[in-house]
Amino acid sequence: MSPIKKQQNLKAQRMLSTRSTVLSLYMRVFRIARAWQAQTGIAADTESERKYILQEARTLFRQNQQLTDQESIKRCIEECEARIEIGLHYKNPYPRATHLPPMGLATQKGRKLRVQQRLRKQAKPVYLQSHDET
Repeated sequence: MSPIKKQQNLKAQRMLSTRSTVLSLYMRVFRIARAWQAQTGIAADTESERKYILQEARTLFRQNQQLTDQESIKRCIEECEARIEIGLHYKNPYPRATHLPPMGLATQKGRKLRVQQRLRKQAKPVYLQSHDET
């Protein structure tokens, strides 16, 4: 087999592996939503949290459906796994706050603002990568 053919084979295997990982995560989120119980015990809260979990999963998975870069896909998988674990641990489906000051000590323009924005982007937790800053 030629080196090009081997490389194509390897790439196809990685894509299948990635696809199965993503599909298993998607199904895991749906199973979690089906069994989800709100901490308050109120049926309306449970239903709204279940709807949030399902809507968030659908939105994010569809938003990232066209990704082809393996590194981007890996980051999205890590984010999904982190959000699942945090949600199950704290029994709260909503993203946790980052507690970063909006603009820190930076002035409104110039180099300090760009540095501050870059530092905020680097400090953003993995489980919030898909959310826009508020």
